[in-house]
Amino acid sequence: MTHDYKSTINLPQTDFPMRGDLPKREPGWLAEWEQAGRYAQIQQKTAHRDSVFVLHDGPPYANGSIHIGHAVNKILKDMVVKSKLLAGQRAPYVPGWDCHGLPIEIAVEKKYGKPGDKLDAAQFRQKCREYAQQQIDDQRAGFRRLGVLGDWEHPYRTMDFKYEADMLRALARIVSNGHVVRGAKPVYWCFDCASALAEAEIEYGDKVSPAVDVAYDAVEPKALAAKFGVDAGDAIVAIPIWTTTPWTLPESQAVSLGADLEYALIEGPSRAGKRVLLVVASALVDKAAQRYGLEQAVVLGHAEGKALEGLKLHHPFYPREVPVILGEHVSAEDGTGAVHTSPDHGVEDFVVAREYGIGLLNYIGSHGTYRADTPAADGLELAGLHIWKANDAIVELLRRRGVLLAFAKIEHSYPNCWRHKTPVIYRTTPQWFISMEQAQLRETALTSIKAVRWVPGWGEERIAGMVAGRPDWCISRQRTWGVPIALFVHKATQEPHPDSVALLEQVAKKVEQGGIDAWFALDAAELIGDQVSDYEKVTDVLDVWFDSGVTHFAVIGQRPELQQGRASHYKVMYLEGSDQHRGWFQSSLLTSAAIHGRAPYNEVLTHGFAVDANGRKMSKSLGNVVAPQKVMDTLGADVLRLWVASADYRNEMTVSDEILKRVSDAYRRIRNTARFLLGNLDGFDPAKHLLPVEGSVLLDQWAVQQAYDVQQAVTAAYERYDYPEVVSRIQNFCTNELGALYLDITKDRLYTMPTDSRGRRSAQSAMYRIGEALVRWLAPILSFTAEEIWQALPGERGDSVLFETWYDGLTATQATPEQRRWWADLLAIRDTAARVLEGMRKAERIGAALEAKLVLNTDAASRSRYAEVADELRFFFITSDFTLAPSTPRADDAAKVELDGAEAWISADVSGAAKCVRCWHRRDDVGSHAEHPELCGRCIGNIEGPGEDRRWF
Repeated sequence: MTHDYKSTINLPQTDFPMRGDLPKREPGWLAEWEQAGRYAQIQQKTAHRDSVFVLHDGPPYANGSIHIGHAVNKILKDMVVKSKLLAGQRAPYVPGWDCHGLPIEIAVEKKYGKPGDKLDAAQFRQKCREYAQQQIDDQRAGFRRLGVLGDWEHPYRTMDFKYEADMLRALARIVSNGHVVRGAKPVYWCFDCASALAEAEIEYGDKVSPAVDVAYDAVEPKALAAKFGVDAGDAIVAIPIWTTTPWTLPESQAVSLGADLEYALIEGPSRAGKRVLLVVASALVDKAAQRYGLEQAVVLGHAEGKALEGLKLHHPFYPREVPVILGEHVSAEDGTGAVHTSPDHGVEDFVVAREYGIGLLNYIGSHGTYRADTPAADGLELAGLHIWKANDAIVELLRRRGVLLAFAKIEHSYPNCWRHKTPVIYRTTPQWFISMEQAQLRETALTSIKAVRWVPGWGEERIAGMVAGRPDWCISRQRTWGVPIALFVHKATQEPHPDSVALLEQVAKKVEQGGIDAWFALDAAELIGDQVSDYEKVTDVLDVWFDSGVTHFAVIGQRPELQQGRASHYKVMYLEGSDQHRGWFQSSLLTSAAIHGRAPYNEVLTHGFAVDANGRKMSKSLGNVVAPQKVMDTLGADVLRLWVASADYRNEMTVSDEILKRVSDAYRRIRNTARFLLGNLDGFDPAKHLLPVEGSVLLDQWAVQQAYDVQQAVTAAYERYDYPEVVSRIQNFCTNELGALYLDITKDRLYTMPTDSRGRRSAQSAMYRIGEALVRWLAPILSFTAEEIWQALPGERGDSVLFETWYDGLTATQATPEQRRWWADLLAIRDTAARVLEGMRKAERIGAALEAKLVLNTDAASRSRYAEVADELRFFFITSDFTLAPSTPRADDAAKVELDGAEAWISADVSGAAKCVRCWHRRDDVGSHAEHPELCGRCIGNIEGPGEDRRWF
């Protein structure tokens, strides 16, 4: 007689699907969150919290669709914010955009031409504003699709009138504190930008340049030779210089020597039949002689550099005399030990020339061509010629005049504009600077760095080194689309108006109403009255790094939800890529130090960049770009988020289709674990059925204890921003403690025991607690999936897991060291038993483990430790029978197990008992009940009687 016992089995039931189908379902969840105002709900729910953590968004530039770097950055920020929410803090997140600057200006120029072509300056700025807004809308949609929660309806934009006005207020504070200076200094200059650049806008690449040795002949050769104790007779005596920038020679105004360097006078190659003597640093004589084609250097005498100061030299091709001067920047490492000095094109040149009262020539214009007033050089017309083309012509001129001692092509590292990827030069022009020394800004910034938590720790040393060595910050740009340096300067002295701070506030009020056009349209007389004849408006705009650098003032300082208020604990974090030590981290530090005398942040987290499987940067030309849009459309945003969390952001982050496939597999394992938990919580009402941990079945207590341990590790990892550790802990828990052990063992209890039995409710109580904890661990990383799990869990609950904090239902399970050892030994026995059973499967002696019976041979003390639970240990090992036996005799093929202070042996045999059709265990009592001949006695009791009493497993 055969019965159908399916109705007596408690099979898992859940609406939580096995397949996430994330690309199709995530947009629906996103729409629900946006309709509900999820971010606003979270802020309302957490408004009472006494601790505030502000992840201040470094503004991405409003240009172009989001790329994988954007995704890494925004996902990391979102994980920080959500983990802080779960840690019990208030964590507002206001996204922002950088809107001014050259890339947008260029995009608008391509369509409408330069300002003045088709549009006047005001119309051009309006088109820039419209373009930026289009880019913001596109990027905002992409960031939201990533599952990033924030105040997307009220972001900050550096082009907002209020923000532009607050930038001027920040500038006023910096001016008031004595940090702003104006002067002609060498700055990086890009010909394509036609503007000065900041240090942060420079990147280095290889460049091939002409390297020349050029002779500067002495005006009085005998006097120069006499310094070396040599009679020159009618010889030419010259000081050769070495340079890789022949184009700077028209502006050469001096030759610098090292005061304490020793120089040698050597025989040089003859010129037009005349003897030539050359002055070269003694340490460089052999190298120079080799370049000049001399078989051996003949040294005639020595002298220190300071002995030659003030001597006059002929310019190599102009009828100009240049002095010998002394400079600390001169070394004997390369070249000749003599440096041609052009204050127009070098920082050290500018400094040393100023000491000697040497001014500027300013031959080169903003686009890289020599100005019309540049003198011709021995028949070579330089006016209108671009400097890069001039190099070859000047080299040929030097050769023709006989002063070219050596010529070579060298490849060296050279500064480039980060936007145009083209070489830049140093160009001395009148600019506005934030001084690093005036008012002790450098000292203040360096002190402030030490008070910040840097993650990773090497960030502190990196930014400190950059701040220690950086020059003054050039904050002026010669562009159209930017916030003006709204100052009035005296026409004669070029000094700022003495009431500049008050005037800036008046301008700020106008800008707050009408935007930056209010300055450009302003009649100066409105503010300075009859002084207008003596003063002029500054037309330069602020460096975009100033725009973003003052967000601490214009955003955090202005928005109440980002301020400390009454919170007892308050922190601000900046989180960006590693390039921002020289960019936003630094510009923010300097402006905050200049305004407030401290850093704007308490913590700074730095992440690396995404690279392909071969370690190469993402590039369209290489075809290795992994677009986040494509990943989300094929695998889902949660898979992309899991990749970001799994990768070590402290280094370069490798991504490829194969890596994402593996991440997708890992996601499925986590999802399947959640689904198993949810399926077995069918019919469980925590308000009615939740058992206390202490009164639960022993294995369930162990499982909750394991979850507690994982939670301790996970929350600690979140606190130190170690997301790979979070993922590793969760994955290992799902795979090992749950998948390979607990969930496998508890199937029997969940499926076969009566629905409302203590043994089943105990397992459900543990699974409920684990589910409540797991969904919180996942929430910062798998934003969509965690909310889906949250809604599928039983019991009354709020609309979002982000309304909650870390689950506190695990804290009652504190295992003693003895209990932990007890479990460790038991798990060691189980591992060995699994190997023994696998051997039987391979030998085809059994199919499933339930076809076997186990024997554990061990000493009396160990048997005593497990005697009380022995009757239920078969469920732990998932075999049909289990026996505790003395150490000897034992089976010859028994496998040894090392226990804590003892030894044990596991052996297995095939069970000869009949199989119960309901629980699949092989038991001797199958067939002993006439009405249920296919069931074991345990199953009969579970379907007709009070059910079994499981205390342990």
